[in-house]
Amino acid sequence: MPRGSSPKQERQYEHIKDSEQQRGMSAGRAKEIAARTVNKERARAGESATASRTSLRDKKSAPQRGGERSHQGAQGPTRDQLYAEAKKRGIEGRSSMNKGELARALGR
Repeated sequence: MPRGSSPKQERQYEHIKDSEQQRGMSAGRAKEIAARTVNKERARAGESATASRTSLRDKKSAPQRGGERSHQGAQGPTRDQLYAEAKKRGIEGRSSMNKGELARALGR
C-alpha cells in the first residue's frame, strides 16, 4: 500500500488480497490485484498523484463492474465479449447463440 493510505484503504487491500488467495491466486498475483483495485479507487477519489484515463472515466467502481472487462473472472469472458470476438472472426449465427454456444464456436 502507498504511504498515506487511510485505514479503510488498508482494510480494503487486505480483504481483497485475502479473498483472491482463497480463490486460488498466488500471493503475488493477489497482492497485485488488491493494490490495483485500491489504487484505482484512490485515483477516482482524487487522492492519487497520477491516474489513468480509464480510472477517471469509469462510471462504475471495480467491484460494481463485476468483471465486465475481465477475461479471467469467475465465469470467464462475458457473453458480450464472446459475441464481439465472434463478430470479429465472422462466425455465422452468432446473434442467436447463448454464452456457452459462443464459447464453443470460438473453441474455448
